[in-house]
Amino acid sequence: MATPTTWWLLPVLLVTFPYCCCSSPGPPAPPSNLECCRPCNKTHCSVIECIWDPKPHPDIGPNYILHWKPENEEEEPVTTRYSLDGKIRRENFESHGELRVWVQNQNGSVKSQEIVIHTQHIVKPPPPTITSSDEDPLEIHWSTICDKLELNVGVCDVRYRTEDDQNWIWTDYNLSSSYGVNEPQPGTVYKFQVRCKCDPSLMSDWSPSFPKKSAESSPVGEVDAWLDCGLLLSNSDCFLNWKNLSISQARGYILGYEIAVFYNNRTEQLINVSMGNPSSLFVYDEMKWRLTSSLKNVSSFSISAYNALGATKTSRLPRPISGKQATEPKIYLKLNEKNLTVSWNQSSKVSDNIKQYVVQYKECLPGSGSDWIKVDKKQTTAFFKGTFKKYTSYQVSLFAVSNLNVISQLATATGYSAQGVPSKVTSFKVSDIVGTKVTLTWEPVPCSNQRGEILYYEIGLNMQGDPNHISIPVRHINVSGITYTLEALSPGQEYTVWIRAVTAAGPSEKVNKTFKINHHEDYAFVTPIVVIVLLVIAIALISFILCVFHGAKKECPLLPQCLYEKVPDPSNSQIFKQMKRQINEPLTWMRGPLYEPYPTISILEIVEIKSKVFDPDMMKKENGCPLMDCQDDQQKDPTRESSGFTDSRYGRKEYSKMVDSDEERNDCWSSSEEEQSTSGYEKHFMPSPLEVMVE
Repeated sequence: MATPTTWWLLPVLLVTFPYCCCSSPGPPAPPSNLECCRPCNKTHCSVIECIWDPKPHPDIGPNYILHWKPENEEEEPVTTRYSLDGKIRRENFESHGELRVWVQNQNGSVKSQEIVIHTQHIVKPPPPTITSSDEDPLEIHWSTICDKLELNVGVCDVRYRTEDDQNWIWTDYNLSSSYGVNEPQPGTVYKFQVRCKCDPSLMSDWSPSFPKKSAESSPVGEVDAWLDCGLLLSNSDCFLNWKNLSISQARGYILGYEIAVFYNNRTEQLINVSMGNPSSLFVYDEMKWRLTSSLKNVSSFSISAYNALGATKTSRLPRPISGKQATEPKIYLKLNEKNLTVSWNQSSKVSDNIKQYVVQYKECLPGSGSDWIKVDKKQTTAFFKGTFKKYTSYQVSLFAVSNLNVISQLATATGYSAQGVPSKVTSFKVSDIVGTKVTLTWEPVPCSNQRGEILYYEIGLNMQGDPNHISIPVRHINVSGITYTLEALSPGQEYTVWIRAVTAAGPSEKVNKTFKINHHEDYAFVTPIVVIVLLVIAIALISFILCVFHGAKKECPLLPQCLYEKVPDPSNSQIFKQMKRQINEPLTWMRGPLYEPYPTISILEIVEIKSKVFDPDMMKKENGCPLMDCQDDQQKDPTRESSGFTDSRYGRKEYSKMVDSDEERNDCWSSSEEEQSTSGYEKHFMPSPLEVMVE
């Protein structure tokens, strides 16, 4: 309810509201740019068509109406005609007359400016018809219908471009019927368009593009090729890729490619890729070629393209290697679904040995989409345009090509057009439990399942019944695998450990493992000691068995010498030592006889050899060896006579021979042989056979 102070405002609002909110926008803008022409077909020109701005809306219908009347009409009154579709039919005008034309709306409140047109001067001929010349393959001719319209042929415009170029080249000549391109690119497809006017008339529209190919010539340049050798350049297989020649290089139809592959063992393989014969050896995709089979142990390759008139220069490229520079560049990536921009830092002084850089990108999976660009050594940016998949790893590598044609890989980087949550970690297990330490092992997430750059692996540890956990980030990823050790765990406690990979989009699904720390794990060091003791016992037992089978009387090489009975060694005798000193000292011969107070001969054994055939006169053995001769030989020993030392002299039994099982002989020597082989030591210390028999 209005108060007494505001009731007077209501009549004011009722009067002013229709003018503020319901007022009309005013008259529309008048039409402009009124033009009329008389288009012709191949035989005649019948209708005049007019256009203006703004164009009529197709759904609403015409807002303006075309009006005309004859110019300089003598009859009164002048008849004004109109058309709703903007066309003047042939029966409504004369072929060589003038018309006054304008456009207005239905109520006549808005009207365009009036124009006067001559019906013959607004004739618009159809586009000319283009033909080619057989003599010069890149010269064209055209024809018009000006003569059929009883008009003179006017000037014509010509424009052309190559098939790969979108920019037209215009001619500056007033042409009438023909045109030729000077010095065209060999084997290149050109497209021509022509438009003409009659005299007098309007200019026609452009003719449809007329393609024409220039004469072929030998191809020039080199094939842009590249070896894709995977992440490990020295050990991985290589795939050969190359691009089509440009039209300016091909200069004709390329029939095929000749490839020579050189291996490390100095063998060579020739491969012919024919354009006309499809083969499973290669694939063609988006202007690039690729051999389907990998090249193992390849050192370099060469490739050339050929057509009917010749071949390009052979392009030879070695296998890329891992290179090092004093200042290695770092790669920076800007990657989205439509393009990839690669930039790298460069030292202030570029090496004179570098000829150019090569930037390559490829998908994670071998044999998938890849591309490369060769840039000048002073350039630090490369741009790729294409379709880059989401959640797919792209490896970008920077290579340097030296003047000696050596290719070195300088740096690599990995990028994603869009990142997602990675898949769960595989092969996660508790590999070793020693005391209170536990070693965890797992394998990195494969690049095909990463779906994003792995920032780190997160490990969580939970006690049984304890919801709290310890989160341990692992920042560095190893290609072959990753391990982590948990320390200071409680004996007898059961644990649950989990792992997950983390990208910028979030963590992966957890993988859990359960284990328990036992009390007896502290005595794990006893196991190696027990093994060593058992090994020593086994070796001793085997040695004993071998010696038993070797023979009781023979020396066993596996047992120490201290386990056998002692055998005298003449080199330990004090007499021999004194004799050696006398020989070395000139005056010692004047001294008394050598004396050994207590000679140690160890244990001696007297062996009696009984002959089965006994001759009392000759005292022969079974084989006839005379013992008396042996006695005479022993008695004639000057050493024995001069020394005067006998066994009975020292109260010991005489000995005849030291028993040595290795020196036993069953054969009998002749007396002469025995005399030659008997040493002075034996003659001095050993009794003769006769003395042995008598005793």
